Amino acid sequence: MFAVPENTVALPESPARVARHPVRVARDYALDRDRWRTLLRYDPDERFAALIDRTDGDEVWLLSWLPGQYTGVHDHGFATGAFTVVSGTLTETVRRRAAGEHAGTGAAGHAAAEVHTLGEGQSRVFGPGYVHEVRNDGPDPAISVHVYRAEGRTVRPVHVDPLAGSVSEPG
Repeated sequence: MFAVPENTVALPESPARVARHPVRVARDYALDRDRWRTLLRYDPDERFAALIDRTDGDEVWLLSWLPGQYTGVHDHGFATGAFTVVSGTLTETVRRRAAGEHAGTGAAGHAAAEVHTLGEGQSRVFGPGYVHEVRNDGPDPAISVHVYRAEGRTVRPVHVDPLAGSVSEPG
């Protein structure tokens, strides 16, 4: 159902928090459409986002995506979290530094791209240093629920050099 990349495991603060992994939170909200049905909108110019809830240190957001809408390459600062696709299809491209490169040094590192196509009910997790882009490449609108832990909904643009294939984090 979902993959857990090695650099994205969120360490729980208590046994109760284990049961509330960001993927579980995102999936629970995704299934409970009554909690967000009245918030849902589609914006023809940019993807739409609405805060659903702030609870137990998490921010839960609803996003809608018309065909062709995307995030741009970004990271989430020091936040951890997850997102679940409610309907439609989203494509996530993850940018990873080559072995030996370290995040946060300010130095560019060569990157490899991993592409994941996610359908209804599928989830992805993220953590510090996780660089990705999410887009709706499909013909239909998509809806997703995102959970941000630690820093809230932090989205920092990241530069990827298309010629050198390198990733540079924000200053």
